[in-house]
Amino acid sequence: MTQTHLEAIELRLSHERMRLAAAATPAERTFRQVWVEQMEKEIAAERAFLGLPVDPTADMSDDELLRELGL
Repeated sequence: MTQTHLEAIELRLSHERMRLAAAATPAERTFRQVWVEQMEKEIAAERAFLGLPVDPTADMSDDELLRELGL
């Protein structure tokens, strides 16, 4: 099973987080925060559907995480 849909949602989430950071008004921040939270739930559901860990860093040690980040 491909992870194309998951990758698309993760990309949308990344873009929405940038929009949230650039939000100009409190109302826009609230609105965008709701969207971010909904996308995070959608990603968790998609990961569960694919049989992947919901939090991909949950099973990693600190050293493994730093290695994945290239640090």
